[in-house]
Amino acid sequence: MRVLSGLFFMLFLGVSFAQQDAQYTQYMYGTTTINPAYVGSRNTLNILLSHRSQWIGLEGAPVSQLVSINSALGEKQGIGASLFRDEIGPARTTSFATDYSYSLQLNREDLKLAFGIKAGIHALSVHFNKLNIYNPTDPVFEENIRNRISPIIGAGAYLYTDKWYVGLSIPNFLQTRHFSNTTISRTTKQSMHFYAIAGYVLELNEDIQMKPTTLLKATGGAPLSIDISTNFIFYSKFSLGFSMRINGEISSIGSFQISEQFMLGYSYDYSFNDFGKFNNGSHELILKYELPIRKRRPKYLRCF
Repeated sequence: MRVLSGLFFMLFLGVSFAQQDAQYTQYMYGTTTINPAYVGSRNTLNILLSHRSQWIGLEGAPVSQLVSINSALGEKQGIGASLFRDEIGPARTTSFATDYSYSLQLNREDLKLAFGIKAGIHALSVHFNKLNIYNPTDPVFEENIRNRISPIIGAGAYLYTDKWYVGLSIPNFLQTRHFSNTTISRTTKQSMHFYAIAGYVLELNEDIQMKPTTLLKATGGAPLSIDISTNFIFYSKFSLGFSMRINGEISSIGSFQISEQFMLGYSYDYSFNDFGKFNNGSHELILKYELPIRKRRPKYLRCF
């Protein structure tokens, strides 16, 4: 039903403080998108491809793609870049950002504290011809396609060892208003999001590790979003786990280490709240490539 696209559009049209950043279940493998201090922390050249189809069966539901690359620069620095595309109903978002990090060695072992900055551009386009328009003379719909470009400035901190990590970040400090003029009383607003992330690897025996992780996302005017995940890693080859989101979703997560460089991951989300009656779940697929660029790399290959 095309009317559903209109409902999604109302998420953008009107003063909104809801969470707008894309949602990822396998956030533990794509940390650079939310925290620039992560880049270079694995002492590798790291490339990630990701595709997410959310709320299958619901017309106009979000579809997201991500391409990111990051690498260490010497012992203390890291650099990275990411390209992100998200489509929901008639609205399409494209973002490109670059990241830089600098780390401090806090002890003689492996404890490090990294600081990072993010800079880029964010483009939002709304295709009004995808809507069932009740009043075509409304000034909101004078153009079939409307585009807006805004800057991205973010920062983060990342405290980590080979076995655990904690990160705090704001991917974009700028709160940008879109499609605001004297003839339109309602605007859309890109709100500032705050993230906290943490993870730990527990060795159950020589062949099996357990990795609990959590992600908190907060923004003004919206409920706190919390993801709690647990993965079990077997023989450093494959992992199985689950994740729960407090908004009423549960996820199954799996990954397979195809080779020393390539890892394939998949997750399926199921909504057990009332909204689950209107969709068939969400699918997320990632492909990760990792090439060591120095002799030392994290002991626990899946820690972060």
